[in-house]
Amino acid sequence: MTLRIDIGGLPSGRLRFAASPLAELTAMLHVLAEPGHHPQLAGWAGDVWAGLRPELAERLREAEFLWRSSRADFLVPARPRPTLAEELDDVDRIDDETYVTAALITTCGSNRVHFAAPSPLADATARDRALDLAQARGPLQEAFAERLLADPAAVRARVRHTLEQCAEAFFDAAWAGVAVQLATDLRLKNDLLKRQGIGAALASVSGAIALAPDGNCIIVDKLQDNATAADSAGVTFLPSVFGRPHLVVVHAPGWQPVVQYPVAEASPSEPVSLETVTLRLEALAHPVRLRLLRTLARGPHTTGELAHAWELSPPEVSRHLAVLRRAGLLTSRRHGRYVRYTLNLPDLTTLGADLLTAVLR
Repeated sequence: MTLRIDIGGLPSGRLRFAASPLAELTAMLHVLAEPGHHPQLAGWAGDVWAGLRPELAERLREAEFLWRSSRADFLVPARPRPTLAEELDDVDRIDDETYVTAALITTCGSNRVHFAAPSPLADATARDRALDLAQARGPLQEAFAERLLADPAAVRARVRHTLEQCAEAFFDAAWAGVAVQLATDLRLKNDLLKRQGIGAALASVSGAIALAPDGNCIIVDKLQDNATAADSAGVTFLPSVFGRPHLVVVHAPGWQPVVQYPVAEASPSEPVSLETVTLRLEALAHPVRLRLLRTLARGPHTTGELAHAWELSPPEVSRHLAVLRRAGLLTSRRHGRYVRYTLNLPDLTTLGADLLTAVLR
C-alpha cells in the first residue's frame, strides 16, 4: 500500500525542509493522548500530565480529537514560521468552513471521512451526517462537534488559547530541548537536496519514502492507497523528535502536501517495508512452515532432515523453505553436497515491533 505525491515538473527548490513549532507541539499532544505509541517518551508524558493544571488537562481531553488518531491538517503547517504565535496567527486566517471541515474529519474518525461541499456549516444534511458520525465515535466527540458547528469562532478561540497554555506549561521547555536536534537534521537534509538532489534528500528522510524511478512522484509506504499532487507551492517536510515513529502526511484535497517525519535516532535502524512485513506474516500463516521453523529453531537442518522429521516429501519441504527464504526468515549455507537452513532469529524476533511500526507509520 502506498501514498503517492505527484511532483511532476516541480523544481527541487519547491521541496522545502523546515521546522514547525506548531507541528511539534501537535506531536507532543499526540504523545500525551497516546503514550502507548511512544514508550520511549512515557516518562516525559507522565511528568507533563502530573504537572498540568486541572483546567488545562480538561481542555486537552475535550479537544484531543484534533491530534489523537490523526492530525487536523491545519496543525501541520505547509508554511512553517519561526514561532508558535506566528503559526497560530496563520491558523486564525483560515476560513471557518475549511477549519471546521478539517476538525470534523479527525473528530468523526479519520482522513477516510469526507465532507463534500456544501459544508456542515452551510448544509443541514451535511451537518446531520457530521453529528451522526461524531456520535458513533462517542459522547465526547459528539459534544465537541456540536460546539464546533454551533459556534466555530468560540471553539477556535478556545483551541488557540489551549495551545498557548500548553506553550507555557510544557512546550517552550521541550522545544528548547529539541530545537538544536531539528536544526542539525535540517542542515543535513537541505545540504543533500542542494548537492545531490531530491532522491538523496528523500532517502535520508526515511526508508519508507522514495522517489519514483521517473522522478515525478514521491512514494510513501503507508497503510493506505491514495494519491495527491503538489501544486506550484511544492511539498513541505517537517522533522520531528516527538513524532517518532509516526510518518504523518497531509494529502487532503485543497491542502498543500506536508510530510512530518521522525528525526533519526543516534543508532538508526532502517524501517522494514510493509511489503516485507506482509510477506513474513503470510509465510508464517501456513502450519507446515511453522512446524519447519520449530525444528530450525533448534539448529541448522537440510531439506532431507526436515522432510524426515515431519514425514514430508523433499520437494514439498523445498517449496515451503523457498517461501520462508523470500520472506527473509531463513538463511542458507552450503557444506559440500548439503545445504543447511538456519532460522533468521533477529528478524523473526523483531517481527512484532516491525508490524507495529508499519501500522503506526
